Amino acid sequence: MAEVKLTAETRTEFGKGAARRIRRDDKVPGVIYGHGAEPRHVALDGHALLLALRTPNVLIRLDIDGKKELVIPKAVQREALRGFLTHVDLLIVKKGEKVTVDIPIHTEGELAPGGNLLEYILNALPVEAEATHIPEGVTISIEGLEAGHTIHAKDIPLPRGTSLAVDGEDAVLQIVAAQTEPEEEEEEEGEEEAAAAAEGAAEGEAAPEGESGSGS
Repeated sequence: MAEVKLTAETRTEFGKGAARRIRRDDKVPGVIYGHGAEPRHVALDGHALLLALRTPNVLIRLDIDGKKELVIPKAVQREALRGFLTHVDLLIVKKGEKVTVDIPIHTEGELAPGGNLLEYILNALPVEAEATHIPEGVTISIEGLEAGHTIHAKDIPLPRGTSLAVDGEDAVLQIVAAQTEPEEEEEEEGEEEAAAAAEGAAEGEAAPEGESGSGS
């Protein structure tokens, strides 16, 4: 996987007020930790970090006040409505060591005809991989699969040097039958019952008037 080079500066101010001032300067507060080192609080260029994080589990060669560190993102916080970065946790890694990460799951192909639906049980696949060779994702073929079919973690082909960090029997994807037609039939039956009830109520209200008229 390709490396992205970013720069960071050590920050000495903390708290919400300091974080807001950092963001006003188009920077993102972050913490770097790992390998027994004391956590370091830094600020990174917001735009450059945003571009880097477009690649899942991106490997970042970080220059912190002239000192180089190899890191990967472990936790990214975003503003709920607008989605801009508010904080990032970065884990120090070394070449050759294994790390546990979640990688994206992609699908290819078309389901069997019939309007069936693809349901994701896991949105990402936990794997263990070499820190400098983390796969960008896995691709699963769903070509021709019918309702009732389940794809388990053990069924997914993994890149060389990558292993599952989850039980192989865990379900990842499943194909479920579409439920639109029965729901539509139930709605139609409900409408018919409601119409019949309304008609009966109208006849019941009209009956006393007829009885009153025949007795006069």
